[in-house]
Amino acid sequence: MTSTVTPPVRESGSGADQGDGGARRRRLPRIPDRIRQGGLPYLLLLPAVLLELLVHIVPMVIGIVMSFRELTQLYINNWGNAPWRAFDNYKIAVDFDAPLGEALLHSFYVTCLFTVITVGLSWLFGMAAAVTLQENFRGRGLLRAVFLTPYALPVYAAVITWAFMFQRDNGMINHVLHNQLGLTDEPSFWLIGDNSFIALVVVAVWKSWPFAFLMLMAGLQNIPRELYEAASIDGAGIWQQIRKITLPSLRPVNQVLVLVLFLWTFNDFNTPYVLFGESAPEAADLISIHIYQSSFVTWNFGTGSAMSVLLLLFLLLVTAVYLVATSRGRKGSGAV
Repeated sequence: MTSTVTPPVRESGSGADQGDGGARRRRLPRIPDRIRQGGLPYLLLLPAVLLELLVHIVPMVIGIVMSFRELTQLYINNWGNAPWRAFDNYKIAVDFDAPLGEALLHSFYVTCLFTVITVGLSWLFGMAAAVTLQENFRGRGLLRAVFLTPYALPVYAAVITWAFMFQRDNGMINHVLHNQLGLTDEPSFWLIGDNSFIALVVVAVWKSWPFAFLMLMAGLQNIPRELYEAASIDGAGIWQQIRKITLPSLRPVNQVLVLVLFLWTFNDFNTPYVLFGESAPEAADLISIHIYQSSFVTWNFGTGSAMSVLLLLFLLLVTAVYLVATSRGRKGSGAV
């Protein structure tokens, strides 16, 4: 009887094969593949970077260069040949004893007051609406949509509507205040004189507070309801809950919200321009309109560019101080 000897079968997991497979698995991707994978995010960001350069960075650099030249209507066709004035335009802008500097300082004060009132009222109205609409009740969705309507409307259409409402003889504001309620002795001028500042604030708040409402409402969604239930069981009232739970929890949201509202309001050009035209009343002479008049009405683009650069530096300084102060406040509260 003959016995059959079976040759040993080589296991697939032998050391030689495993070594070859491990080397293949550990093989690094080729250099072009690594470049393709690592460069894809930058390739996707390239259109946004190019648009940012064309829309913001390049015009800003050109404006800074213009601020050092005597660029008037005589050199508007070839502004590169305008005489170099170094810091003379800046000296004229900050010479507060001269009429031009005094007018700029007055415009700066008006803009600061307008910004503080508008941002404060927008945040207050937005906070009140966001807290109120956190509770479930019939019609809450409809109210949310109605409150966001001013933010969804085009700026020009909304401000033009307000301009018609503020008309002295046939505007709705005077019709309600004077004809129906009898609160005034005679129809008021809202688009000229001292009342123009009130009209400007009303339109700006009406246009800005829905954004504050939207941001705060989104922030309130992240606060656990259990905190309010526990505080209610402990006997805390609505104001104590807002002061101890709502406001501390919304501090990161408020930090960004207040800064964005400040920058938008301080730089607001569309609202006063559509409401009053090229020449705003003295009481509502915001710095954006003042710079526009200095540049495009008097045709002194060099001085107007210097004012724009000074405004940019002021906003950068305020933003840096605000971020440092609020960041320290957050770190201090977290340490406590």
